[in-house]
Amino acid sequence: MLNIDHLGIAVKSLTQARKFYEALGVAVAKEEIVAHEKVKVAMVPMGESRIELLEAIEPDSVIAKFIEKRGEGLHHVALHVPDLPAAVKSLKEGGTRFVTEEIKIGAGGHRYVFVHPSSAGGVLVELVEEQK
Repeated sequence: MLNIDHLGIAVKSLTQARKFYEALGVAVAKEEIVAHEKVKVAMVPMGESRIELLEAIEPDSVIAKFIEKRGEGLHHVALHVPDLPAAVKSLKEGGTRFVTEEIKIGAGGHRYVFVHPSSAGGVLVELVEEQK
């Protein structure tokens, strides 16, 4: 079933960002480092979906560059797909452009790939599959 897995929000400080959600009474998950993306993340459960807070840990990370150019804010929308390789294949056959076609492992062990904004109405879309 296709649904919104999470919304990725680029922040300068996880410590500061999590205070907002904690003030609302939400238990923010422990922070996790995704070394190959050069980010520290914390997931905020929101019903059947989540908000992913992303803080750069290196000045050359995608998130650091995003914040430098656009400031803090919505970075991407992640859609949960049941079969990531099949979704990538189908989209690729239809001409969808990807940031990279390599399926990577991210926070929580989930597999993911990013669709280029030019193929998704100007929005960076992450396709996510649960760890198997």
